[in-house]
Amino acid sequence: MALALASIGVANAEDAAAQPTAAVDELPPGQEVSNTVIELAGWVVATKDSQGYPFAIMDKAAAQVLVFDGEGRLRGAASGLFGSATGDHTAPGIAGLALREIPGRDRTTPAGRFVGGYGPSIDAGRVLWVDYESAVSIHPTAMGVPAERRVERLASPSPDDNRVTHGCINVSPGFYEQVIQATFQRGGVFYVLPDKASIAETFPEFAKSRAATQGDEGTRAGPAGK
Repeated sequence: MALALASIGVANAEDAAAQPTAAVDELPPGQEVSNTVIELAGWVVATKDSQGYPFAIMDKAAAQVLVFDGEGRLRGAASGLFGSATGDHTAPGIAGLALREIPGRDRTTPAGRFVGGYGPSIDAGRVLWVDYESAVSIHPTAMGVPAERRVERLASPSPDDNRVTHGCINVSPGFYEQVIQATFQRGGVFYVLPDKASIAETFPEFAKSRAATQGDEGTRAGPAGK
């Protein structure tokens, strides 16, 4: 099960048993969580990279959003909608543009580590900012423009049709209320995996740690394989 895989190396058995509620699973049946996401979650907890704050890992390629509390316990996993343009950059000045003014090539969800939280917006009231500087927030999906079929795309079992937003991340209203809102009232840290950039470019400290771990495993395994 995807959620079981995501819990490996993140919270120990005692912590998992102490979870007050079961994690919310909105991932399509049979859809797994990547090893990169699992390893990144474990690294965040082991190094205290989120400094005790809750965190989310967002996998654009798999169209997945995984949410953890400050102790690394999985709170939920769900499908998400992301920027319609493939890329990891933030165009200069994009935060000052109206949605209709954003060029198609710049409708990206930027990759990286972001410290965010709830705050005011110009036209949507109080929103959960993933990255205020690039005007990227996470919010519940709505009907919006009928032609975009956001609700249908979110419900689709395939991640291939989940690239449709202007850069923000959308999740189902139920997941937003039950998991996102409940977890990030005091803010948190958001890790967005890249489309084109390497993991080493996007999360250099994590990449160094993973390379070192893999090197140690190779060294230990060497003699036994001879």
